[in-house]
Amino acid sequence: MEYSPPPLFKQGPSALARLIFFVVLALALLISDARFNTLEIVRGVLGAGLYPLQRAALVPRDIFMGAADLAVTSATLRTENTKLKEKNLELSVKAGDAAQLTAENTHLRSLLELGSRASTQTTPVEVQYDTRDPFTQKVVIGKGSQQGIQDGAPVVNEDGVIGQVTRVFPLQSEVTLLSDKDQAVPVQIVRTGLRSVIYGTPKGDTLDLRFVPISADVQTGDELVTSGLDGIYPPGLPVAKVVRVDKQADTAFARVVCLPIAPVRGARQLLVLHYEVNQPPNPEEVEAAAAAKEAKDNKGKKKAAPAKSASAAAPAAAASAPAAKKPEPPAAAPVKKTEPAAAKKAEKSEHAKKAEAARKAAPGVAP
Repeated sequence: MEYSPPPLFKQGPSALARLIFFVVLALALLISDARFNTLEIVRGVLGAGLYPLQRAALVPRDIFMGAADLAVTSATLRTENTKLKEKNLELSVKAGDAAQLTAENTHLRSLLELGSRASTQTTPVEVQYDTRDPFTQKVVIGKGSQQGIQDGAPVVNEDGVIGQVTRVFPLQSEVTLLSDKDQAVPVQIVRTGLRSVIYGTPKGDTLDLRFVPISADVQTGDELVTSGLDGIYPPGLPVAKVVRVDKQADTAFARVVCLPIAPVRGARQLLVLHYEVNQPPNPEEVEAAAAAKEAKDNKGKKKAAPAKSASAAAPAAAASAPAAKKPEPPAAAPVKKTEPAAAKKAEKSEHAKKAEAARKAAPGVAP
C-alpha cells in the first residue's frame, strides 16, 4: 500500500522556488509602477478602503492631543481674560479721570473766557504698499481726497505718531514716516517740558533731537511727546524715547539720539487725524496781507487820479465859458453879422443907378 500524506500536510513548491517567484513578481510590479503607473488605481482603492481603519487607529491619539489642546487653550483664555479685565479696569479709571479733567478744563476755560483749543476727528486707513524709492521712508494708504484725507494730516496708531500725509490722490495718499530724513516734528520732554524739534535720519533707524543746549536736563529714558505748537499734531502724542545723550565741550548743542515708540515700519492699520486748531491767525501774516492790500489800493488811487482831474477840468471850462460871454451885449453879435449885408445892398444900388444913367445918355438905345 502506497503511503501519501494527508492533503493538509501536502508540500507544494519548495521554499526557494516560492521566494524567487515572489521576488521576481515584486520587482516586476515595482518596475511597471515606476515607469507606467500601473498600480495607481490599486493604491487609490486600497487607501480608500483602509482609511476608516487608519482613523479608528488614530482615535486614541486624537483624543489625547485634543484634551491637551483644550487644557492649554483654556489656560490661555483664562490668562488673557484676566489681563483684559485688568486692562478694562485700568482704562475705566483713566476714562473717569479723563472725563473729570475734561469737565474741569471746560469750567476753567469758561471761567477765564478762553475758547476750545482744538477738535480732532479720525479716519481709519490701511497701508497698501511701500514706495519704490529706497532712499525715502514713505508708504501708501488706501484712502484719498474722496474719503476726506487732507494734505499735512498726522498719522498715528495705538502706540504713537507714525508720520504725516504729504501727498493726496483721489483714492490713495502718501504718508511720510517719522523716520524719514526730511520729516520734522515739534516735541517736548515729558519730565522737564523742554521743547525742541525731532528729525529723522538718513538710515531711518533712529531719530535725532536737535537744538538741545548742553546745559539742558536731558536723560536717557526720557519720553518725548508732541508739543502741539505747530498746529499740525495734537499735543501729547507719544513720539520717541531718548536712548543716548552725547555732550561735547566744543559744541553749543548736545547730540540726542532717540528711538520711535510706535512701530513705524511694522504698522499696518493706522489712523489719520483731522486736527483743527481754534487759534487767531499769525500777526506777521495779517500785517503782510494788510500791507499788500494797502499797496493795491494806493495803486488803484494813482490810476484814478488823472481821470478825476480831466473830468473836473471839463465842468470848470464849461462854467468859465458862459461867464466870459455874459458881459457882452446881446446886439453885438447880430451887428457884426448884418454889416456886410448892408454894405452889399448899398453897393448894388449905386451900380444900378450908374447903369441906368448910362443907358439914358447913350443915343439910339431904348430905355
